[in-house]
Amino acid sequence: MILYHGSNTEVKEIVLKMCKPFRDFGRGFYLSDIRVQAENMAKRTVRIKGYGKPILNVYEINDSFMRSNDLKIKDFLTIPSEEWALFVMNNRNRYFSDLTDPLCNQDCKYDIVHGPVANDDMAVLFQQYEQKFIDIEMLKKRMTYKELSMQYSFHTEKAVELLKKLETIYV
Repeated sequence: MILYHGSNTEVKEIVLKMCKPFRDFGRGFYLSDIRVQAENMAKRTVRIKGYGKPILNVYEINDSFMRSNDLKIKDFLTIPSEEWALFVMNNRNRYFSDLTDPLCNQDCKYDIVHGPVANDDMAVLFQQYEQKFIDIEMLKKRMTYKELSMQYSFHTEKAVELLKKLETIYV
């Protein structure tokens, strides 16, 4: 399987401690099997940061990696669910403290997580849900991109070791 990481820089080595915390699935290295999604992320990153060029870092991984017995894998499949919505909300919440909760990966309890990408404008939605202005169904609906996009996140060295860098492509 080919996976893409869109960025404003070439990734020469994956260093997990440099990855940003409080992302959809926790601190980790995020990739997609959808090339155009990664290209759009690379362009967006350049716009936000104001420097660099849109770059695709291209990786290969064995197709059977999601069935590995040696890794803890959380797979949300392709359809947003209540479990997925709560998982994303907990991981993005800087004040979430129950790291033993299976619906949290701030402690990198899962080596790899796979599932839909959540919409970036989440803070207001999470606040509305926590204050019970909206229910879980409305939260899920508003969190989902109109066009569903998927992501794989790698959270441990054991997981990152499965990725083989193939090339760097300027978009």
